[in-house]
Amino acid sequence: MKDKVIFITGATSGLGAAAARAFADANAKVVFCGRRIKEGTEIETDIRLRGGEATFIQTDVTIEQQVEHAVSETIRLYGKIDVAFNNAGNNLYFGPIENMTGEQFVNNIMLNLTGTFHAMKYEIQAMKQSGGGSIINTASTAGVKGVGQGIAAYVAAKHGVVGLTKAAALEHARNQIRVNALIISAMATEQWLQGVEKIPGMFEKISASMPLGRVATVDDIIPFITFLASDNSKMITGAALAIDGGTTAG
Repeated sequence: MKDKVIFITGATSGLGAAAARAFADANAKVVFCGRRIKEGTEIETDIRLRGGEATFIQTDVTIEQQVEHAVSETIRLYGKIDVAFNNAGNNLYFGPIENMTGEQFVNNIMLNLTGTFHAMKYEIQAMKQSGGGSIINTASTAGVKGVGQGIAAYVAAKHGVVGLTKAAALEHARNQIRVNALIISAMATEQWLQGVEKIPGMFEKISASMPLGRVATVDDIIPFITFLASDNSKMITGAALAIDGGTTAG
């Protein structure tokens, strides 16, 4: 990772923040974005105090102009993007389809799918100019199978992320731009835990339902992200890669 330029969305907490720290610890130059200024600034400061190189840019991925600006700033700072990790996303509605408003559906699609499209559009433009790169999109087990638990809009969006990943990988293979999606199941980030802990016993129930008997941590996922970012994965593109404790195996 030394001297590689990494661009990350959705990095003011959870997996994105952990990825920003991991890449900086590996001597990469990191530009990361998210909506929350306080958290982003704190992460930037923490990385710099540890001797890493990182820049935070406040960005809402649902607003195309803000994404374009963040990518342009990365190019201004470093002249290229070698690796992009598109991690911004979240489920914004819980409940049955018939009770969902059109606005709630669209908001889920905008954050989880259109936001990923906005990022990929400008990342690909940059990578074509510099001879290629690796794009890693955060999808979900909900992106490869149905989920009957009141998250239909999120399921639709994450299926879209997987499809967008595959199409972009084929479009730009000749440009040496690799595009892959991470199929992640339950992961114990701060945000996820806040929701789960509202229901007594839910964490234990979810853990027991996992084939490996436990919920993932960010430390389980980070090594795979850095692998996909590296030249060691140069023959992997267009893949929806499961890091899900066996959840999608059957």
